[in-house]
Amino acid sequence: MAGRGGVVKKVWDGYVPPECHQNPVILRLNGNSMWEVAQEPLHVDIDMNKTCGIGPTMAFANVVSEMNPEFGTIGLVPCAAGGTSIDKWSRGSKLYNDMVKRAQIAVQGGGTIRAILWYQGERDTLTLEEAKSYKSKLEKLFQDLRSDLNSPLLPIFQVALASGQGPFMEGVREAQLGINLANVITVDALGLPLEPDGLHLSTPAQVQLGYKLADAFLQARYNLPIYHS
Repeated sequence: MAGRGGVVKKVWDGYVPPECHQNPVILRLNGNSMWEVAQEPLHVDIDMNKTCGIGPTMAFANVVSEMNPEFGTIGLVPCAAGGTSIDKWSRGSKLYNDMVKRAQIAVQGGGTIRAILWYQGERDTLTLEEAKSYKSKLEKLFQDLRSDLNSPLLPIFQVALASGQGPFMEGVREAQLGINLANVITVDALGLPLEPDGLHLSTPAQVQLGYKLADAFLQARYNLPIYHS
């Protein structure tokens, strides 16, 4: 979920909404696997083959910090690569191996992995075959990740698609909404406003998605009330 909010014709407009402000207790693991204060674009040195803009994660982290001050330092570990199919994330692939490695590095100082935020699938809407096989591949990915991170019930918050690159978006959405694994919570992005390209969420939509993810996380983990901006 690298985030393309504010990106039009491969150029980011540079606008950072106040909901995505820097916060000294929110860090990110940068491309050199070093911790630094997080700021947008969160994936600037991770998803380097694309123009990165605003995503949902800074808004998510700021809400979590505001609603649960005792949470302490929040470490974000960006791993996304835009435009990739689910096959590119299968166990043993470069993207998968890099994701697991970065997650393992993130906890070397004594931290705990609290959740995975997952937003992927637009690429898998191109063919009927990809859409039909998506559910089994996604379930296997989640199970493999939990196994390799030694956390069999690690909470996973996935986003159901708001758009697609091809004609089979509903097939992929059906797969996402039909996942039946413990501690996998689905947040629906359908209906959130898109950029002019008709594919990526706009900056306001990214903020709204960050709120949705934060609500789901805080309710699942801490039974806290829904956040209202």
